Amino acid sequence: MKRQRTPLERMRLFFEVHWIKIAIVVAVIASILWPVLALMSIDSYQRTYLMVIMSMTPIQSILYAGIFILMLHWLHYGGGSFSKLSKSRIKSHNVNVRWDEVIGMEEAKQEAGEVVDLLKDHAKVTQIGGKVLRGVLLCGPPGCGKTYLAKAIATESGLPFLSISGSEFIEIFVGTGPARVRKIFKQARQLAHIEGGCIIFIDELDAVGTSRGADLGFGAQTERNNTVNELLVQMDGLESAQFNIVVIGATNASESVLDPALLRPGRLDRKIYVDRPGLDDRHKLFAFYLAKVKAEPGIDVARLARRAVWKSPADIESIVKEAALIAARNKHPLIAFKDLSEGLERIELGFKRRRKMNEEERRRIAYHEAGHVVVTYLLHPTDDVFKASIISRRDALGVVYHQPREELFTSSRDRILANIKAALGGYVAEKLKCASTSDGVAADFHNAITQAHTMVWRLGMGTNGFIGDYEALLSSWAFRGAGAGDRLSDQTKNRLNQETQLILSQCVKDVEDLLRAEDVLLERFANELLQKEELEYDDIEATFKEYGRQRIPSPTAPASTSGSTPSSPPVPPS
Repeated sequence: MKRQRTPLERMRLFFEVHWIKIAIVVAVIASILWPVLALMSIDSYQRTYLMVIMSMTPIQSILYAGIFILMLHWLHYGGGSFSKLSKSRIKSHNVNVRWDEVIGMEEAKQEAGEVVDLLKDHAKVTQIGGKVLRGVLLCGPPGCGKTYLAKAIATESGLPFLSISGSEFIEIFVGTGPARVRKIFKQARQLAHIEGGCIIFIDELDAVGTSRGADLGFGAQTERNNTVNELLVQMDGLESAQFNIVVIGATNASESVLDPALLRPGRLDRKIYVDRPGLDDRHKLFAFYLAKVKAEPGIDVARLARRAVWKSPADIESIVKEAALIAARNKHPLIAFKDLSEGLERIELGFKRRRKMNEEERRRIAYHEAGHVVVTYLLHPTDDVFKASIISRRDALGVVYHQPREELFTSSRDRILANIKAALGGYVAEKLKCASTSDGVAADFHNAITQAHTMVWRLGMGTNGFIGDYEALLSSWAFRGAGAGDRLSDQTKNRLNQETQLILSQCVKDVEDLLRAEDVLLERFANELLQKEELEYDDIEATFKEYGRQRIPSPTAPASTSGSTPSSPPVPPS
């Protein structure tokens, strides 16, 4: 039978269960009674004074809350420090970049000219029922002139120019990014209302316009999402549609990293690709920048343009500036071709470092670089040898600088094999002339085996019949296809690796046969390197012509197809 609790036990149990509530009730009653008792203990005058002061407390609280809300609104939506932009309006005549100064991007310049026409005259579009241009996306490698092209659009259209970096929208404070987006679009609407239009240029758009995703913690992704959302709303909002506001975004990243909603029609309507300049454009760029400095009139600009394959306009400007510093250091009154050549090599290869080495080391390095020269010149179908040196640059004790004769966007099997043979030329020369090899072949081996591996594993260029991209089946890629573990058997891996080694072995044999047959040339270049330390293009060409040797002819490049795979820029110098 259940025992009956006494009233004292019931009270104790009730207190144990509800002691927190009891404590809160007691505290509230005490907080009410204590002021009442305190007021009753003082005289009537003081009691009246305190009652008046206490009656003002709610009004003061409301007033302070209103001031706080106004300050917060000013910080986020007004001109406060959170939403304040470091960039201000730039008038078009202050930008002052004309079309004739936009060099090295003829196709992009032509498309940008259409944008300027649309900005100047909307009637052409509206008369046929079209929509006004709302945004332009400039894509391309760094240093190719995207910002420069945006300034030219602003100058030629005669519209105000608001410039801001994408990273300025991203801050640690919540709400700062959307506030700054609203701020710059508000400024743009004001300027557009006064002057008939405005251009907003957002540099490094990928910093603010990346795809939205779930928050991974601490609210950072949510803040980024809110900034992207506000940018989308402002670009396609009802208010922006009434004004001639064009957003120009520039990015070095791929389009795939940007939010799809940002790229849809009605926002970034036009995409302009600003790529590296071709041969003719490089020729114009060198002539343009050389005209701004004191240079010798007889400089072979065509050779400079041919040597500067894959160089951007920023690279070419840097080459000319570096040549000017070299000429000033050597106390030359004018910039000579040699200064420009040295400036290009300094940017491409690094500064010279004259190290003290014994004769045995110098001899080994000379044979190593001579092997690269002979193999590259006689076996490579697309590259010219522009320099050979046994002077240290960066981490290399010597260097052979070779470049394609023209831009190549695909690499055939013959060209990749030639790259491998050129990389192995130094190893074979050391083996033949020094009886043993050194650790100086490490970078060459890395280059050779990487290309041989790519030929077999990814490009189907082996001889064992394996066709396909087998790296896609490895475990590091399996999670992308919702798989688990390798989908390649050990037997298949072994066969692929054996084919890679077979390619390397055959290339070593071909290089060894060539260097044995051209032993006289190998000795000649090694001795000249030991004497002069550096050999230029003309010296190398003259030596080969003296011995009646000619490089293999460059194969005619087939027309590119939609399924072709672009090749990477040329292999770094050996």
